[in-house]
Amino acid sequence: MARRSRHRLLLLLLRYLVVALGYHKAYGFSAPKDQQVVTAVEYQEAILACKTPKKTVSSRLEWKKLGRSVSFVYYQQTLQGDFKNRAEMIDFNIRIKNVTRSDAGKYRCEVSAPSEQGQNLEEDTVTLEVLVAPAVPSCEVPSSALSGTVVELRCQDKEGNPAPEYTWFKDGIRLLENPRLGSQSTNSSYTMNTKTGTLQFNTVSKLDTGEYSCEARNSVGYRRCPGKRMQVDDLNISGIIAAVVVVALVISVCGLGVCYAQRKGYFSKETSFQKSNSSSKATTMSENVHWLTPVIPALWKAEAGGSRGEF
Repeated sequence: MARRSRHRLLLLLLRYLVVALGYHKAYGFSAPKDQQVVTAVEYQEAILACKTPKKTVSSRLEWKKLGRSVSFVYYQQTLQGDFKNRAEMIDFNIRIKNVTRSDAGKYRCEVSAPSEQGQNLEEDTVTLEVLVAPAVPSCEVPSSALSGTVVELRCQDKEGNPAPEYTWFKDGIRLLENPRLGSQSTNSSYTMNTKTGTLQFNTVSKLDTGEYSCEARNSVGYRRCPGKRMQVDDLNISGIIAAVVVVALVISVCGLGVCYAQRKGYFSKETSFQKSNSSSKATTMSENVHWLTPVIPALWKAEAGGSRGEF
């Protein structure tokens, strides 16, 4: 009895699978497939293959680029957009003659064809990755520095894909990532980060004076920035001390001069002279007023007499 029940369950499962497959084909759904990944170098060619059954007269093919918005690449038997001038159809596949970085993304081909069970629709997704060589990196190198200070040099590229690694050169000679393995004539206090492109001197010295350049490299290519010179000088402590002493002496001499002038009374003499000058001006003005006092009434009388004679 147990064996018979097991056989019956197996038969029911098989029937269910057959019905499900029939429903699947009749309503145009295809079994999921592994996504393809196509890698191409920029400005070279790439082929986006659509893995579907052989093309028939009644087959209908569409290619779409997926993203925030879906756009047609191949529609109504015609390539769309700028693919018209730089791509061609090979059966169900698209051959891009000149790949650009803007072509990177996910593409989907859709093939529909009538079948005995109904309209059959099959889909396939292709991911296009575009490899880009680095551009000339931007390098930041200080023109001068003081010995014993912390100095950081920077190098960066924003175009390379995959992200490049960075190498620094001094006077045309490649700096090792581990400075302790280098010669004794070079400063071993620097730290190089090949991922971020920084070269940091924890305590820069005069041995680090030279021309520095940086190279960005990935699997596609490499570029190097022009060399820039960094001059490292020792801090002139004796000169600083001499300058401080001279400034202190000047301030002291000026202070002594002011004290001497105050003791001799130069400032008080000048004040008394200003006071006497102002008092003399006041006396002169008062004398002029006294002289004009008897004159003004006489002028008034003369003017009054003249006016009577006229009448």
